[in-house]
Amino acid sequence: MTKIAARVKKIKDSVNSACVRAGRKPGDVRLVVVTKSAGIEAVREIIKLGFAELGENRVQQLKKVAVQVAEYLEGSNDKPSLPKQVSWHMIGHLQRNKVRQVLPVAALIHSVDTLRLAEEISAAGAKLNLQPKVLLQVNTSNEPQKYGVPVGAVTHLAEQIETLPSLELAGIMTMAPLTHNKDVVRACFVRARELFVEMRGERIVGPQFTELSMGMSSDYEIAVEEGATILRIGSAIFAG
Repeated sequence: MTKIAARVKKIKDSVNSACVRAGRKPGDVRLVVVTKSAGIEAVREIIKLGFAELGENRVQQLKKVAVQVAEYLEGSNDKPSLPKQVSWHMIGHLQRNKVRQVLPVAALIHSVDTLRLAEEISAAGAKLNLQPKVLLQVNTSNEPQKYGVPVGAVTHLAEQIETLPSLELAGIMTMAPLTHNKDVVRACFVRARELFVEMRGERIVGPQFTELSMGMSSDYEIAVEEGATILRIGSAIFAG
């Protein structure tokens, strides 16, 4: 077993254990492998291990690696055992002038935090005949240096985004602070889950609002315990 395969097994085992503690099914949690710190050989190995959802923080890197992966899937001798295609997630901050570059590549944009960005995505989606899926990034940690909608503004912004024609609001994304204090991390995830449940319960959003993207390499077990449907994990797989 390679180092990457061993790390993946450890993460899967930890996710399964967290699901048991929370009374959840492991199949309800998806792992997006964040490839920003990985070379193409490592990315190929991850795909061979069965992962078909990959994430990137930067637009140029997303475009570059997506092309490399598409070429690999097309030309690989392992074709029968590989996924037919990979779904890409744009997980980093997105500038409005980069939207048209991202939409043809990304299956899900995790980082919508302003109405102007959502409007740009909807307008570009209409021109490209696409219906982009997006998540609302919420700053549940109240850290001033972080992107994300303030908690108090989330509901109003979601209502506005729901009126846009060429865009699908699919859920919420948040990031906990980088801290060893698990109570602080958990509080951020609990707040995101509460918002998620509240928005669904009050019919502010539609039935497509199903995703709760939270949890990274350092805190994914807590995220699973608190209801995450998508984990974004990179360094725990590729570092070392």
